[in-house]
Amino acid sequence: MSRFRMRGVALAAVAVLAAFAATVAFAGASGVQELHPLEPMASAGDGTMTNETPSYWLVEFPTAPLADGSRAADVAADATAFRSEAKAQGAKYSERMRFQTLWNGVTVEASGADISKIQGLSSVAAVYPGATYTLPPRAEISPELSTALAMTGADVAQNTLGYTGKGINVAVMDSGIDYHHPDLGGGFGKGKRVFTGWDFVGEDFVGDNTPVPDPDPDDCRRPSGGNAAGHGTHVAGIIGANGAVKGVAPGIRFGAYRVFGCQGFTTAEIMMAAMERALKDKMDILNMSIGSAFNTWPGYPTAAASDRLAKKGVVVVASIGNSGVNGIYSAGAPGVGNRVIGTASFDNTHVALTTFTVTPAGLTIGYADAAAAPLAPTTGSLPLAKTGTPATTDDGCAPLPAGSMAGKAVLIRRGTCTFHLKALNAQDAGAAAVVLYNNAAGRFSPTVAGTPAITIPVVAISDTEGVAINNAIDGGAQTLNWTANTGTFPNPTAGLISSFSSFGLAAELQLKPDIGAPGGLIRSTYPIEYGSYATISGTSMSSPHVAGAAALLLQSWKGKGKDDDDDDDDRDNRSELVRDILQNSADPRPWFGNPGLGFLDNVHRQGAGMLDIDDAILATTLVTPGKLSLGEGTTAIKKRLKVRNNSKKSVTYAISHAPALSTGPNTFVPAFFTGFAEVTFSTTSLTVGKRANKHLDVTITPNAGLPDRSVYGGYIVLVPNDGSPPLRVPYAGFKGDYQSIQILTPTSFGFPLLGRTADGLNFSIVPPGGVFNLVGTLGQPNILFHMDHQARRATLWIVRASDGKVLGRATELEFLPRNSTATGFFALPWDGTYLAGEKGKKKVTVPDGEYRFTLTAEKPLAEKKNPAHIESITTGNFVIDRP
Repeated sequence: MSRFRMRGVALAAVAVLAAFAATVAFAGASGVQELHPLEPMASAGDGTMTNETPSYWLVEFPTAPLADGSRAADVAADATAFRSEAKAQGAKYSERMRFQTLWNGVTVEASGADISKIQGLSSVAAVYPGATYTLPPRAEISPELSTALAMTGADVAQNTLGYTGKGINVAVMDSGIDYHHPDLGGGFGKGKRVFTGWDFVGEDFVGDNTPVPDPDPDDCRRPSGGNAAGHGTHVAGIIGANGAVKGVAPGIRFGAYRVFGCQGFTTAEIMMAAMERALKDKMDILNMSIGSAFNTWPGYPTAAASDRLAKKGVVVVASIGNSGVNGIYSAGAPGVGNRVIGTASFDNTHVALTTFTVTPAGLTIGYADAAAAPLAPTTGSLPLAKTGTPATTDDGCAPLPAGSMAGKAVLIRRGTCTFHLKALNAQDAGAAAVVLYNNAAGRFSPTVAGTPAITIPVVAISDTEGVAINNAIDGGAQTLNWTANTGTFPNPTAGLISSFSSFGLAAELQLKPDIGAPGGLIRSTYPIEYGSYATISGTSMSSPHVAGAAALLLQSWKGKGKDDDDDDDDRDNRSELVRDILQNSADPRPWFGNPGLGFLDNVHRQGAGMLDIDDAILATTLVTPGKLSLGEGTTAIKKRLKVRNNSKKSVTYAISHAPALSTGPNTFVPAFFTGFAEVTFSTTSLTVGKRANKHLDVTITPNAGLPDRSVYGGYIVLVPNDGSPPLRVPYAGFKGDYQSIQILTPTSFGFPLLGRTADGLNFSIVPPGGVFNLVGTLGQPNILFHMDHQARRATLWIVRASDGKVLGRATELEFLPRNSTATGFFALPWDGTYLAGEKGKKKVTVPDGEYRFTLTAEKPLAEKKNPAHIESITTGNFVIDRP
């Protein structure tokens, strides 16, 4: 039997890739070209099977929640009916939380068999796997926030237009806010900038223990910090710091809603509780720098609750996710919500770094501290050594002779093995520090987390700096001198999509993300205990830029009515209206692989493009909808846009099309193609009178030569003749038959497999014919399966081996994410019972005997009663033999 261990599923920020040079290969049809970065995208997964099974469940009730207008008595009756029916059917569970306002249901802990019983209850509408959210390790590359503000026009909105967000309340759902920080108001409560909030979890919450809430929403206060320590304070600073650091909207007030403990874990249920409190506290905007990677379902509870919150008038902004390295369809809820502004990340223009010097070479080098290693000192000197050359692909991956690096700072090139292994090998050889340098253009943010722990400083530098040090060592002995000095360094990937930023589309082919903002390499406020200012890279940092922009936009509307569109005068549409305006004014960015080629990056990765706040505020034209989700197919798709001219004079718009690159059919390793769509218009010149509307019809036809199962996109461009900036509407679609994507794949491990586990983390593979006694968790059979794509529904069926008869359903789940890597898996246990009968609600216990599992998966957007839209896999037989 083989064994493997679950490895954590985290939204880990990965290293920033270069602005690569690229080669072009012809695909041979309709002028489609495939573009190959010479330095490939980083890949996810290390060939190890990883368990990604949820540990709790969300049970939705039939009645719509209170936010949708339901009576309180009806919503309350749902819970009573569920508890009574569950008890009658013998379903054992532990209820965790109850929701009524934005989502109607409960969260529970239960075995797979009991979840199956719960799913079959008439009092239950749906059951969803519970998501646990984790924050990435913090990065220490520290650009000035001021350069990020200049990238989005926030500096113009503040200094020229005079907007600060005054009068707007912004909720920050995160790790809390260090309200003692002078840049954030220096206090908490009435009359302070952080005027309200709540701690839902406490310092020690790690996702699977009991939260300890309290009324103090301060950030992590542990002396030792933690993975989440400072994250919320950093986010709050980007939104609205006003001091040594100035945020996007320095005049706003904050609501602090702490949902992360110090170690950076939270759950879907805690997030929904925070949403309900933000609504109660009458917040104008909610920022959630949080996402459940690969759960791209707008119907997932956190996304559905966010949509209802937006419908109540709160502008909801969320990060789209940091899983771009894991390929397409890697975005996450709640950012995929239909009314949520899902935000991608672009890299900043400059980097502010602490420096060390190299003598006698006379080099000054900017560095970033690696996460999970001690911080570099600011004084002292070490002799430099190296383990390879700039041509070594596996530098530092092999053990070094004992004592060979004693007391030295060791230069090691990135590549092949983990940062932890490189640092560990140097540490074991006696090194006093490690200097990692990039194997691609630019800087990166490594983590050396692992066992055993790294106990020496590890810092990261750019490729060019590493080569310079390497060459200096070749010329003679060199010394590294630590300093407390800082320097500002140009970022070679400035303005390009960040390597970690997740791809859309959403599971039902909605265009996501919606827009992008600076998120790669941003410096902002940090808890006073940890130095007052620091950096965290990620879409976590782009989302608050958009939240701050929304505050400036809302302030600009004050005194002008609720909005400038006579068809959208209700708070119900506020979040979507803000999104449309921001999308219209955004600026699409070139392809990260080689910006010099002139191609625009994927729409399903950058959305409308880079946030442009001042243009959004000054815009007098609104084009709706602000984005076009084209769905699937190979034939022409027709859409209608409404162009609203809010100015005091007639405007003529020149209409054109700006195509963007497509991605090919491989989910985990994206390929990049031209294959541009054909776009035609009802007119190429549209004149709209003052304060009037006109429609523009658009027909978009996918390129016939583009590989099937590709995702394509581009922009509809309207250039006004009054000199104002162009307006754009992004579009994206799926070329081909969406249901042709295979969900349940065997991978190299041969899934589905049978397994057993004592703790739900470590599994033993059981060959066909294995025997289970159903005693305790260890005695239950588990089906282990891999999902290459999201599934609308997964159902586990029990089959009698002797005659192949399907006895009944063991488990059924809704809205499943895909696995994060090509080797990840989910596990479902079975306790020897199934549901049978005409309505599938009769519980039956199987006798001892031989059985097998069949797992079916319903594809996204599946047609009812179409068997081609249901996949099926079957395990080998196994034996139930009770003692």
